[in-house]
Amino acid sequence: MLQPWQTGKVIRIEQEAAQTRRFWIQLPHLASFDFEPGQFVTLDLPIHEKLNKRIRSYSIASWPDGTNVIELVIVLLEGGAGTTYLFNEVRVGSELTLRGPQGIFTLPDPIEKDLFFICTGTGIAPFRAMSHHILNRNIAHRDIYLIFGCRLFEDALYRQEMTDLAEKIPCFHYIPTFSREKTDAAHSYIRTGYVHTIYEELCRRPEDLRPASFFLCGWKNMIDEAKERIQALGYDRKSIHQELYG
Repeated sequence: MLQPWQTGKVIRIEQEAAQTRRFWIQLPHLASFDFEPGQFVTLDLPIHEKLNKRIRSYSIASWPDGTNVIELVIVLLEGGAGTTYLFNEVRVGSELTLRGPQGIFTLPDPIEKDLFFICTGTGIAPFRAMSHHILNRNIAHRDIYLIFGCRLFEDALYRQEMTDLAEKIPCFHYIPTFSREKTDAAHSYIRTGYVHTIYEELCRRPEDLRPASFFLCGWKNMIDEAKERIQALGYDRKSIHQELYG
């Protein structure tokens, strides 16, 4: 059953990358906004007469902290009516109509297998929430691989934050890869290329397949290719979970 629509107030906006902004939204009528990391909210934006052409859904980039404030990270899409409105019309103090939380793209309970968080662009949002939640709640886990693909160094959302998490969370591996960067001697440690090469390298081992769950978040082309490649490695379709953008 869908939750009722409610009014949120934008209390903070920050530029995260050239075409990406972070929006903090407060739900003033709630003491706390309760959700599971990985869930999303749906916005009803005043961009069309028909509801089905007005709604846009975004993963919650923050984690449950007992407050009534959530964070969304949104990229400006060329020709996108929804993101154009959010970037051009929404300011601190603006009100947004939303409902949620929604979705079942959430952590397994308990975590009994390695987790592969595979994402591109703003698809990092649910994994940021999950990772902080694991740290804050001291949740028992196995190896976690956050494999994040983007074009350039400056496109790596939350890069320093994820690097810091890798030092705080045992067995947490942050692996960004850049499709349009070239390495040199000074940056030989940087991974270039696409996300698929990385999880294939990690999973191709001489022994039996490691028990693992794969969580995919990003654009359809990446997810479709990843599903094919992961199953080609020998994993069952049931081990793959996805959150699709566009």
